[in-house]
Amino acid sequence: MSAANAGLVELVPGVHAWVQPDGSWWINNAGVVLGDGGGEALVIDTCCTADRTRRFLAAVRRAAGGAPLRFALNTHMHGDHTYGNYLLPQETTVIAHEATRAGMLADPFIEGCPPVWQPTPDWSGARLRTPTLTVADALTLHLGGRRVELRHPGHSAHTRGDMVAWLPDERVLFTGDLVFHQVTPLVLMGSLQGARRSVEWLGDFEPDHIVPGHGGLLGAGAFGTVLAAHDRYYRFIQETAAWGRAEGLSPLEAANGAELGEFAAWHDPERVVLNLHLAYAEADGAEPDLLAAFADAVTYNGGPLRCAV
Repeated sequence: MSAANAGLVELVPGVHAWVQPDGSWWINNAGVVLGDGGGEALVIDTCCTADRTRRFLAAVRRAAGGAPLRFALNTHMHGDHTYGNYLLPQETTVIAHEATRAGMLADPFIEGCPPVWQPTPDWSGARLRTPTLTVADALTLHLGGRRVELRHPGHSAHTRGDMVAWLPDERVLFTGDLVFHQVTPLVLMGSLQGARRSVEWLGDFEPDHIVPGHGGLLGAGAFGTVLAAHDRYYRFIQETAAWGRAEGLSPLEAANGAELGEFAAWHDPERVVLNLHLAYAEADGAEPDLLAAFADAVTYNGGPLRCAV
């Protein structure tokens, strides 16, 4: 899917979502929140490649009308949300959870992406730019009279350092990758039980406008349905892992023996293998082997994973 198909959508005056179809591997959503006085702005995430990030920031600057990009939030550590940080203005303060900064410093992909995706993402010229302000729990920004609450769920979920951006007056919630819409959730670097807990936590916000980390925008009426589907999917992974372990199957064998059912139509269904690797590792009290998990996902997929960077 070409970067040219991405666009900035105004949710309420001064609050915009950057939506990149179709939300599959490395194709994330982002956003910008403008102060109600026009004096400064908060960017929410960047993008995977230089081309995608430059298109996003050009649209942000047009919407901001000259307001400085004072802050940027990385909702979590993954490169589709962070690799474009180096294209932000030098004066922008990048904010993230402390676990996100630690994860970015240990990121094994930016220096050399394994041949898992086709085409392989091109990060030539990219350089790591880590957050300079880290948060352990929550932080509130006041952009003029506009309140933006940056919150961590209090546990691992998609990753150890997930943060959302919540605008309580406007009822707008940027979820990062705690929510995928019509895209298979991924928890390989987080926690299955934590992901299930995050579903309930997210529901307590009762937002009117929801910007998921990947996939189309959501309104209040659809949010509960999407969260319930997430919970069913995480339960499906847990039950499949329990069955597979009892049968002496590997994560890949368990994935091959499982019926995806209602989840088969979501983008990137091969993530079932990655999520099962996490479930098996959690049962053993260990950390998942990321490279082995991705190798199995490629086998399950019958070749490199679909990528549109």
